[in-house]
Amino acid sequence: MMISRNLKGMLRLEAVAILILSSITYFQYNPDWRLFALLFLLPDLAILGYLASNKTGAILYNITHSLIGPAVCFGISWLVLKSELGISIGLIWLAHVGFDRTLGYGLKYAIGFKHTHLGIIGK
Repeated sequence: MMISRNLKGMLRLEAVAILILSSITYFQYNPDWRLFALLFLLPDLAILGYLASNKTGAILYNITHSLIGPAVCFGISWLVLKSELGISIGLIWLAHVGFDRTLGYGLKYAIGFKHTHLGIIGK
């Protein structure tokens, strides 16, 4: 039981680090608060998938809340496209994922919104 609690704490700490470092990097790179505010909650629109079914909701949520999406967006924008907007989007998206994980909103299982890889929300 203690190991599980310590692991959850470490995952939350990791999420805080992702949130803080991606936000600092964004504001060092692009100090536009308006863009950050406009896009920060955009990934949460995936929650609308739960109106169709738990499975659809989980798939859409996981696509927009995995670290893969922002990492690929940032990497391609920086290394290939040299796109300042793409880099900004990747960093904002990464900050959002860190924020959600800090609050305990992990990747979802298809059985329901509250069931995440970080445990059951609210427990």
